Amino acid sequence: MEIAVRIIILSVISLASQINCQEAILHISNGSTDREYCIVHNHSWTPLSETLDAALQYPLVNMTSTVLCNSSGVSPDVVKGKALVVMRGDCDFSQKALVAQSLGATTLLIASSKLLITPSANESEYAKIHIPLALMRYRDLLEAQQVFGEVMQVKLYAPPHSKIDASIAIMLLIAIVTVALGGYWSGACERDRLKGVGAGGGGGESKADSGELFLYSPLKVVFFVALMCGMLVLMYFFYNVLVYVIIVIFCLASASALFSCLDAVMEKLGCGTGSFSIRNCNLSVRSLILAAVCISIAVVWGVYRNEDRWIWILQDLLGIAFCLNFMKTISLSNFKICVILLSLLLVYDVFFVFITPFFTKNGVSIMVQVALGPDASGEKLPVVMRVPRFSAWAQNLCGMQFSILGYGDIIVPGLLVAYCSRFDVWINSSKKIYFVSCCIAYLLGMIVTFAVMLLSGMGQPALLYLVPFTLITSAVVAGCRGEMRQFWAGTTYEVRGPESSKVLDSSREPLLPEGRTDCSVGGERC
Repeated sequence: MEIAVRIIILSVISLASQINCQEAILHISNGSTDREYCIVHNHSWTPLSETLDAALQYPLVNMTSTVLCNSSGVSPDVVKGKALVVMRGDCDFSQKALVAQSLGATTLLIASSKLLITPSANESEYAKIHIPLALMRYRDLLEAQQVFGEVMQVKLYAPPHSKIDASIAIMLLIAIVTVALGGYWSGACERDRLKGVGAGGGGGESKADSGELFLYSPLKVVFFVALMCGMLVLMYFFYNVLVYVIIVIFCLASASALFSCLDAVMEKLGCGTGSFSIRNCNLSVRSLILAAVCISIAVVWGVYRNEDRWIWILQDLLGIAFCLNFMKTISLSNFKICVILLSLLLVYDVFFVFITPFFTKNGVSIMVQVALGPDASGEKLPVVMRVPRFSAWAQNLCGMQFSILGYGDIIVPGLLVAYCSRFDVWINSSKKIYFVSCCIAYLLGMIVTFAVMLLSGMGQPALLYLVPFTLITSAVVAGCRGEMRQFWAGTTYEVRGPESSKVLDSSREPLLPEGRTDCSVGGERC
């Protein structure tokens, strides 16, 4: 089950939500009280002021008893020089605006009980309309009536949003810290395993015994990527069903991952070593407490997953734990496998982001539709880190705006970082040159990714930049140190005789597959 959710999570590799620039603010006051509400407008019609002080103020006339598809029953004296609010439906937005304009209204607000959309019309109709037009939520109008009664003064304005937001720095910090910790953890586990083997008696725990998945075959890698493609396509066509399956699996897998992370921290600190027995079964107090905490966090996320105001904190916590555990348990055996996997995933990422829009009905890539959901108000896959955009306070009135980073953009390069960390262990590198170099390359790749995103104004497939940065940097380091042969061949080899177990130094010569004893290293028989 855990392997299945890893494939599903990796199937969705996306970066950076795009901010809808059509959101604006409706400021309502009565002289003593002020409230602000979300509205959605269209820049193609009359643009709005950028500041509250520059916006013009008008009395609001409530005519939600009509849809204003024609002027019958409406007196021009009632609406002339005022802002008018009517109900959505029965005719086009442009028709309502033309009727309101003919009656002398200065602003048209359309109250909607449905999802707010950007009001649009034919290009030829934009020039005919000279008054601001915007949609607002009907429930906001009802709330305003309770606060202000029928006497309301309104202003409409659209503050500009900054492309550069503090959330980008936080996202960058989350990404690099997660990758670095995951790589370090993988190397530490490898060091402990080799110490156990080298202690004699074959006491070291193998990767299979520890529950790790060891990717050593190119065919396995190709099959793995093909399975990811299939999962992504299935999610595109059957999203409304599979989304709930994935949410349940994510809760289980992330709770397990969080338990592994916290248990490793507690083990390192030497906390909670007590245990007790029930019917000859030893139970650790620490494990029971950690299991209860992790399950509780996953359940809370599952129940309140659509509460955008605060649930993103738990989603990021579970996501970080998931990524860390993934990098620790999935091992790439050599640099050749790293090159094959990362290159295939780079092609996969670019294809599903840039090519699939030519084949979809709405022109939006399959990757984006699956990552963000086909319906902006519906369920979303838990496959991204999310941090609220702090400067987008106007847009946040309409719904929290997030900078997002797909788990795959952390995990995929993280697998290479983890391999570099293990290789440092195999060659006894005290400076951890491969691990540090790969982490720096990942940081630079992320900075370039965000820079391109900000300059282009659109989301980017992060692997397009992360894969070349990390692969090329790792190869250059190995080449400069004269260790490319060992780095390409990869893993250490355990030579097990009938009475002893011996681990050979992979920095001397690439060895034979695990279990072979007819090898020689540096002229020595083993």
